[in-house]
Amino acid sequence: MATLVKIQRKGQVTIPTRLRAQLGLTDGDVVEARADKGRIVLTPKPVADREYTPDQRRIIDARLAKAEADVKAGRTSKAYSDHSEFTADLHTAAAKLVPQKD
Repeated sequence: MATLVKIQRKGQVTIPTRLRAQLGLTDGDVVEARADKGRIVLTPKPVADREYTPDQRRIIDARLAKAEADVKAGRTSKAYSDHSEFTADLHTAAAKLVPQKD
């Protein structure tokens, strides 16, 4: 069912509540606007930060910065040719952690 909307000052248009709910759009979401064969097409565009609070985003950014610093400093694990090589290395490391019986 089509809905008519009125163009306001400065070209502003309100997307009706029913359509926003149908598409899962909320305040602050981004839509792409383009002309297509005489029509105006609005397409919702996902925003990466939408699912995180500002506090969560700060924690994520700090962890990413630490990881990047570790890589630049050469603090990385070695590369494995396949999963069996990785598993064997894990078993070797685990054996070193097991306390030896006297």
